[in-house]
Amino acid sequence: MSSAVAMEATRRRQRLSSNGGASETTEEPAGQWGRAWEVDWFSLSAVILLLCTAPFLVFFFVMVCDQYQCSVSQPLVELYSGEATLRSIWEKAPSFTWTAAQIYTVWVSFQVVLYMCVPDITHKFLPGYAGGVQDGARTPAGLINKYEINGLQSWLITHALWYANAQYFHWFSPTIIFDNWIPLLWCTNILGYVVSTFAFVKAYLFPTNAEDCKFTGNVFYNYMMGIEFNPRIGKWFDFKLFFNGRPGIVAWTLINLSYAAKQQELYGYVTNSMILVNVLQAIYVLDFFWNEAWYLKTIDICHDHFGWYLGWGDCVWLPFLYTLQGLYLVYNPVQLSTTHAAAVLLLGLVGYYVFRSTNHQKDLFRRTEGKCSVWGKKPTFIECAYRSGDGSLHHSKLMTSGFWGVARHLNYTGDLMGSLAYCAACGFGHIHPYFYIVYMTILLVHRCVRDEHRCSSKYGKDWKRYTDAVPYRLLPGIF
Repeated sequence: MSSAVAMEATRRRQRLSSNGGASETTEEPAGQWGRAWEVDWFSLSAVILLLCTAPFLVFFFVMVCDQYQCSVSQPLVELYSGEATLRSIWEKAPSFTWTAAQIYTVWVSFQVVLYMCVPDITHKFLPGYAGGVQDGARTPAGLINKYEINGLQSWLITHALWYANAQYFHWFSPTIIFDNWIPLLWCTNILGYVVSTFAFVKAYLFPTNAEDCKFTGNVFYNYMMGIEFNPRIGKWFDFKLFFNGRPGIVAWTLINLSYAAKQQELYGYVTNSMILVNVLQAIYVLDFFWNEAWYLKTIDICHDHFGWYLGWGDCVWLPFLYTLQGLYLVYNPVQLSTTHAAAVLLLGLVGYYVFRSTNHQKDLFRRTEGKCSVWGKKPTFIECAYRSGDGSLHHSKLMTSGFWGVARHLNYTGDLMGSLAYCAACGFGHIHPYFYIVYMTILLVHRCVRDEHRCSSKYGKDWKRYTDAVPYRLLPGIF
């Protein structure tokens, strides 16, 4: 591709409105797409804070279960009173083991083989499933990468083998993950930092596509938020897709199954709360893999660069903090009343329905450019105009009917309902399992405000018309 064509490709991409408005090609100056090129002091401070504290936060929430029955306050009280020291807590924690290293090496290697060497066939017999080779979104440099979508197949193969081992082969105990949980924490940290550092160095020495790199001039920000947009090894091994989806999310349901097996081993039964956590989180995981091709068009793939935030986060933060509910229930088995269990199940299912239906309406509206039916009616929308960086005028549509007429980000509301259901399944004895809903609330509210700031700058007075028509962000009548 000549330099002139490359520059033109960099300026053109597919834009989606904040609520899934019809897509249109827009002109945008090269270098203005994606994350920041320059870093302010607040952002830099936040980056350094996260780099310094996030690994210890993960260790803390896992350690308190191992040493304090998942009490978050007890270790803090003991540290304050002098009954414990940081060194004594550290020395009690299981250390790195070669057994855990072997387990994790086999696990990651197996997922690489499934990702790279087993082309998807499930799309050939599962109606409605989009698997196999799929196009991603256009990158800032104008490239459209191809991806082998086989996450659902990998999940099915992995769990079929897990079931076969538990029932017939008995190669390893179903509790193997729980039994090596803290040693596995050290292994995941090693991989997370190795992958992040490799991606950082690779961006300088041999980037996959130099035009898709962003250098801020600040080494901490570059390391955390990433430089390369889509680092790859060879044609098909895409760091972003692999580490976002595998091995962490495939492992999510296996981790929960290992927790359930440990509960059975310790107490002779599995509580209804553990079953609820396994079922509700499995629905979320399966939804992710069923819609993996759609995921290629989301912010993680379309805007985020690959750095420590994704590399370490997917290896460590996701599998250890997203599964806190199951871990808590191993140490604190909770048998819910029928009413409580039914309420949790209902909350989780309604949350999932809102989340999935809202996203479906957005996708339908976008694909048909508004020529569809939403809740049995033709969807209403607001015509918006905006100018791209070269001064050209463009138009978009912001839907104001269906779930998108109830609140501007009701998909986030459904996600939060599901998150609360996971936590509520654990009862109300400790705050430990509720870290997840606190984290998700902060994450999604911040994303909501950030997205709306971007839309306000883009659409100007038309965005004001839209917010007047749909006045609430997440909770109708409240926020």
